[in-house]
Amino acid sequence: MSLTSDPPLDTAAPALRPDYASLEVVPVRRPWRWAAVAVTAVLVAQFGHGLLTNPAWEWDVFARFFTTETVLKAVWITLQLTFYGTALGFALGVVLAFMRLSGSPFLKAVAFGYIWAFRSIPLIVQLLFWFNLAYLYKELSFGVPFGPGLFTFDTVGLVGAMSAAVLGLALHQAAYAAEIVRGGVLAVDGGQLEAAAALGIPRLRQIRRIVLPQAMRSILPNAANEIISLFKGTSIVSVMAIGELFYQVQVIYGRNGRVVPLLMVATVWYVLLTTVLSVLQHYVERHYAKGAVR
Repeated sequence: MSLTSDPPLDTAAPALRPDYASLEVVPVRRPWRWAAVAVTAVLVAQFGHGLLTNPAWEWDVFARFFTTETVLKAVWITLQLTFYGTALGFALGVVLAFMRLSGSPFLKAVAFGYIWAFRSIPLIVQLLFWFNLAYLYKELSFGVPFGPGLFTFDTVGLVGAMSAAVLGLALHQAAYAAEIVRGGVLAVDGGQLEAAAALGIPRLRQIRRIVLPQAMRSILPNAANEIISLFKGTSIVSVMAIGELFYQVQVIYGRNGRVVPLLMVATVWYVLLTTVLSVLQHYVERHYAKGAVR
């Protein structure tokens, strides 16, 4: 063979590819998973059997009081406390969040101090403080700062039990809402704001049309959890003798001695309303998730 001749062709037979269709697929055996399923099923069945057959639950008493007028009014008061506490709390929380994001060191310090204080003090202490506000200030005056007052209000008549409860829940909620909103705003890519500023878009329009729609994807899950926690936390205002759900249940079983079935009345109402809030959360999150890439 000369140096310029072509190399000899490979005459070997090509390797045969394995026929994967003929291979037998052996499922992976997971004995511990099936054991866990069996144990869990037995425990759930036993728990359900106990709920249905144990006479101490007194389901007839539960059914009698579940939709009474007193309980329904208490549920309505609980929903009112949740609504006002959430609306006012998140409104103030948005203001505090943008104060912390501002370029002013003074505004940052004030917002940080508020959040630090209200997250450090237990909610029940805050509620009792606002309930006893008239002990510190007999009257509230509005007018010239450090000067004469133009309008004066009697604190006892102005801040009643319900007002103190709403005020305490809202101010407490605002501290957590501020951090939720701030985290959502920081999750938005800063380059979009730089591009908007380069195009001459006003700052408020940047926030309304660019920042908040994207920040809502991060804000909503945590905000929904806070709303549900606030809804259940309204039971704390029972220390102020406000006729919300848990307080009224306590009053009823204090009269008839049926503690367990009345507690189940409150429990089932809390579960039902929390479920409704969770369903609303799902649809609101799905709305704001449009266009998101996952």
